[in-house]
Amino acid sequence: MHDENDTGTPKRRILVVDDEAPMCEMLTEFLSPHGFESRSCYTGQAALEMMKHEPFDVVISDLRMPGMSGLALLEEARQKYPRTAFLMATAVDDVDSCVHALQLGAYDYLLKPLDLGAVLSSAQRALDKKRTEVEIEARRRVLEDVVEQRNKQLHAAMKRIEMSYDETLEALGAALDLRDTETEGHSRRVSKYSLVLGRTLGCTEADLKQIERGAYLHDIGKIGIPDSILLKPGKLTPGETAIMETHARVGYDLICRIAFLAPAAEIILTHQERFDGTGYPQGLVGDEIPLGSRIFAVADTLDAMTSDRSYRRALAFSAARAEIEGESGRQFDPVVVKAFLSIPDDVWAEIRSLVARTAWSLPSRALRGESTGIFAQCKGGTH
Repeated sequence: MHDENDTGTPKRRILVVDDEAPMCEMLTEFLSPHGFESRSCYTGQAALEMMKHEPFDVVISDLRMPGMSGLALLEEARQKYPRTAFLMATAVDDVDSCVHALQLGAYDYLLKPLDLGAVLSSAQRALDKKRTEVEIEARRRVLEDVVEQRNKQLHAAMKRIEMSYDETLEALGAALDLRDTETEGHSRRVSKYSLVLGRTLGCTEADLKQIERGAYLHDIGKIGIPDSILLKPGKLTPGETAIMETHARVGYDLICRIAFLAPAAEIILTHQERFDGTGYPQGLVGDEIPLGSRIFAVADTLDAMTSDRSYRRALAFSAARAEIEGESGRQFDPVVVKAFLSIPDDVWAEIRSLVARTAWSLPSRALRGESTGIFAQCKGGTH
């Protein structure tokens, strides 16, 4: 606690460090009536010891002292007591050393023999500058706290938005499952298979998110296909096939209007393209097909072959692996096939098991105000 002067203003504490006792006495006697509580010592080591036990606003130190020099005192004390202002006193022929002291953090240097008026002015300027620095530092910390708090709020808001995105996707997927129960769970599995393939191929997290969404909603356009065609047990006629093939365009037109799903809409549009150009709706060839769709094509075939259908039982993963390898360069991108073949079958089996465990009834849970969280539960994939 600083003592107060006659005006009620707290006195500033100043430490004079000089190996000449008369110099210490002169400065302390001069500064005391000018609002300073002055102390003095004769060595750098003694100064550090005093600063350890008492706070000082200003230190006036001689540059050349036996033992610890003024520069050494400045370097050590600045690290330990950054709020203390330092003034260095020296003879005229040692100005270069004082310049070095300024570089180390001293506020000013005083030439001996000392001009007491200059000493007082320099001490007051140093205090003003230090006070400004302290205020700026305090404001910076307040701003950092505000920014940190805003970042936390933004993160929480983004998390809520992300959850609403996932719930929108799940609702869209559930709407399709209600119409085509034979392929229930297919979209979830394919989206997870695509994620594993995308990571193996080194896709960015941003690309993986769009691949996951596009794969999950790839068949959303089937909502617009008549039940008489979508649910027909037998073979479709050429005319019915043409109508069925419109689902890619219908799905694209539906999803591209939703801002956060627009990038994924390209996968919906091109998920039936083939690497050799014989797919639909645009007959794209090779790299003309978005990478997400080339990845999806492998994931889709894998799931179709390893799932039960009304006309056959599910095949083993090894059979799907052989079929996909055989279609490399025709139906599938050879680069994607190579990545697929590098992944063990038990990875795909684990994903299928995970999706089966988490595929609860969305409508019944939604009625209870719950989030299914299938995307959150499977975010990391299994590979």
